[in-house]
Amino acid sequence: MQSKENLLTCTEEVRVRFNETDPLGIVWHGHYIVYFEDGREAFGRQHGLTYLDIQKAGYVTPIVKSTCEHFLPLKYGETFRIVTTFINSVSAKLIYRYELFNQQDQLICSGETIQVFLDSDNNLCLYNPEFFQAWKDKMGL
Repeated sequence: MQSKENLLTCTEEVRVRFNETDPLGIVWHGHYIVYFEDGREAFGRQHGLTYLDIQKAGYVTPIVKSTCEHFLPLKYGETFRIVTTFINSVSAKLIYRYELFNQQDQLICSGETIQVFLDSDNNLCLYNPEFFQAWKDKMGL
């Protein structure tokens, strides 16, 4: 469990693009997973844990689980906020929680992704890689 004091979050504003919508102008459900990635990348830039940082350390982090719950639609031209929260775990994995809010501050969608660490030989890491543990220590996690 993680205390509220050391939750690491990032907020990114995004505008719905035309190519993300169906003929009714509503965002197609598959694009929400892409929005989650937008949130992860913004989180990495803000907190010093980008995919490039992970690759430089010799690891990749494939997603092994994703969940997504939809509450309200997003439409072409709307802007929304992605709030991405890192969920600390003792396991060697990256867990992110996402909340998408419209301009009226209504919850549009929420979800979570779980990524594991693979080394350069594609072996699953059972313990936190050294660079990741150093990052967690730096962040007070």
